[in-house]
Amino acid sequence: MLTVPQNLLSRLRLLRKRIEAAANAAGRNPLEITLIGVSKTHPPAAVREALAAGLSDFGENYVQEALDKIDAIGPGAATWHFIGALQGNKTRPVAAAFDWVHTVDRAKIARRLSEQRPWHAPSLKVCLQVNLGDEQTKSGVAPGGLRTLAAEVAALPRIELRGLMCIPPEESDPGRQRHWFHRLRELREDLRDAGHALDVLSMGMSGDFEVAIAEGATHVRVGTALFGPRS
Repeated sequence: MLTVPQNLLSRLRLLRKRIEAAANAAGRNPLEITLIGVSKTHPPAAVREALAAGLSDFGENYVQEALDKIDAIGPGAATWHFIGALQGNKTRPVAAAFDWVHTVDRAKIARRLSEQRPWHAPSLKVCLQVNLGDEQTKSGVAPGGLRTLAAEVAALPRIELRGLMCIPPEESDPGRQRHWFHRLRELREDLRDAGHALDVLSMGMSGDFEVAIAEGATHVRVGTALFGPRS
């Protein structure tokens, strides 16, 4: 049994080795894969430690916690990804403070992000969240509505549609895990065929990121395996 290191630097090194091995097994370049450290519930000190260890991308789910953390770390010190469910009354601070939003699931949210993105900031990079398993407890656009939503989002200024994101149904069997990731990849290819230049697949977390990499993940969102159990 693999012993999980207690030191964050050691855990980060182990994760990078696992990402490299998974990429090599899939015939991919490991440099194509961005590791997002999901830092929700962890203090700014943990983010600073990860930054010092060479990690640059961090994911947050809760707006106010994230804003406090971004302020504590300092502007421009890291790349921040919003990966939580986003309500309409929370779009303004997210549009102002984040570099990426992975959870756009309706046109109203995309329009608000577009309108509220500061004029002096670069375009906000966004992914469309897809509800692959039609799960009532999860956000996301249904696959059947994806083409319409993509067309609406791609036409907006100040934001840049980059790809798709999913939180698939929980599966213990790697084959079933891979099924859902393959489905997201198929949906991205369908949008490419429709004329959208999408390069991102945000999929895979602590328990399944290696399977996601085998299906083309470009961004993996890892929390527990990096920072340890959440508070």
